[in-house]
Order: sequence, then structure tokens, then C-alpha cells
Amino acid sequence: MAGEDLNKIKMDILGLSTSPSSGGAYALILSEAEGNQRLPIIIGSFEAQAIALELENIKPPRPMTHDLLKNFVLSFDTEVKQVFINDLAEGTFYAQIIYERENQLIELDARPSDAIALAVRFKAPIFVNSEVLDEAGIRTEPEHQTLEQALSTEEGGAGQEGLSQLEKLEEELKMAIETENYEKAAKIRDRISKMKG
Repeated sequence: MAGEDLNKIKMDILGLSTSPSSGGAYALILSEAEGNQRLPIIIGSFEAQAIALELENIKPPRPMTHDLLKNFVLSFDTEVKQVFINDLAEGTFYAQIIYERENQLIELDARPSDAIALAVRFKAPIFVNSEVLDEAGIRTEPEHQTLEQALSTEEGGAGQEGLSQLEKLEEELKMAIETENYEKAAKIRDRISKMKG
């Protein structure tokens, strides 16, 4: 179990993002707690609302589905210990809700959106498999390096007229990250990984 923990990267919720072209979907942005990688996960509007309400400390007059689930879990004298986004297959993220019952840790398969909606209600930490983060994460530069990086990009980019399609996509990806358009960044990242094969 200890070796398994080395593959777990702690993540914080950075925020939720949407765009008119998303068809009602949101991008939930997770940020590496001790690093500079971000992980956008496309989720539905209902789950986005469930996460946002809890983050904003807004209590609806009657329990919503995830509040009901929390109360149900508590009624069995147990609680959610952590959430683990453990896999990514064909563009779909997979997660586990890890809870404790009678001093035993039990893993329950879940969609990341539901798992995170529960995690925020239990104040439980969110982890992602390091391989999933390597595959789908978007690396951002620390703030103090941004200006330096921009200058070196300008100097190096002046003579390059014929950028390959891959290089163009990588430029678009960088721009999407800088403007915090994570939904677009996630789509570009997927196109780049398909091109790299």
C-alpha cells in the first residue's frame, strides 16, 4: 500500500470554467498541491452546481443528491477518507471513493464529478494517479518565470515562419492556458496526444 501512495498526487480544486460552446458542460480544474500541473475534467452542469454550492457554503433548503449521499454515508457510521482519480481510458476519467468502515478502507468506483462532489462535503483530500496526471495534465509555468519565458519565446520565434501543425497546436495550448481557457486547452491537449500517437 505504501508503494501505491507514491503514485498519488494531491490535488486542490482551482475552480470551474465554462464557455458558450460547451453545450452545458463545465471544466473542473484541479491544481497540483505541490507543483504546477493542472488537470481539467469535463463534467455536467448538475455536478458542477453540486460542487460549486458546497465550495461557496450555500445550503439549499432541502438536501441535494450529494448531500443526501453524505447523510446516508454518515448514517452508517462511516465517512469518505479520500478520492482517487485512478485511471484515464479513451478520454474518460475513472475515480474511486475511499471510505473507512470498521477500521477497514473500502474502495468504491465512481465518476470523478460525483466523487469530488462528495469529497468537498467531507473535506476529504483529492488525489490523482501520477500516470493520469502525466498523460492529461497541463503544465503551467510559475508566475515569476512567465515574463522571462515570454521574452525567450519572442526571440526564438522571430525567424520561424513555417511552424508544423503540432507546433501550432502547442502554441495554441500555451495561449489557452495563459488565458485560463481550460476547456479549450483540454481539447487541444487531446488533439496533440492523438497526433503524437
